[in-house]
Amino acid sequence: MKIHSAVYVGSANSYQNCPISRQPEYAFVGRSNVGKSSLINALVGTSVALVSSQPGKTKSINHFHINQSWYLVDLPGYGYAKTSKEQRIAFEKMVREYLLYRSNLACVFVLVDIRIPPQKSDVNFSQWLGEHQIPFAHVFTKVDAISQYEIQKAIRNFHQILKANWEELPPYFITSATQKIGVRALLDYIQNINRTFSKS
Repeated sequence: MKIHSAVYVGSANSYQNCPISRQPEYAFVGRSNVGKSSLINALVGTSVALVSSQPGKTKSINHFHINQSWYLVDLPGYGYAKTSKEQRIAFEKMVREYLLYRSNLACVFVLVDIRIPPQKSDVNFSQWLGEHQIPFAHVFTKVDAISQYEIQKAIRNFHQILKANWEELPPYFITSATQKIGVRALLDYIQNINRTFSKS
């Protein structure tokens, strides 16, 4: 798939305020500072998502209309310690209600920083998605920062933890926003879902 257009539609503070649409949506979420905005910009080929050196900048549900046929959704990160407890609870409620009740949500991409050991927040969030039968895939980010051996080791360690509760592991992608690694694979995956989604 090639991206011909990427238009910012708007930001919402609840799933009820999101754009009315039957077109498929793909949500990107992960721990703060996982490289979400950089990957989104790499996917669409232009700077649509705000990239900041400070984590926790995304504070709403942000919709981008791609090729006039599907939506890319930038969700607030989880696990950012410098926000207040009340704010973290509000963000979590907003994100989880969106994921539970957004009828045209086609897939959630859970971004995981491959450079650090498996984080409880990533595992728990993945477990929650599975329990609620929300389709998702893992996207390992920043793979350009470590060796191929370290990449495979990190993925094995992450999957080993998941296997305690999963019979079948979700799909996964390895990516680098700076080197555009995995960008085509992600877009092809989205395109394949779009074909099925349009027939459902």
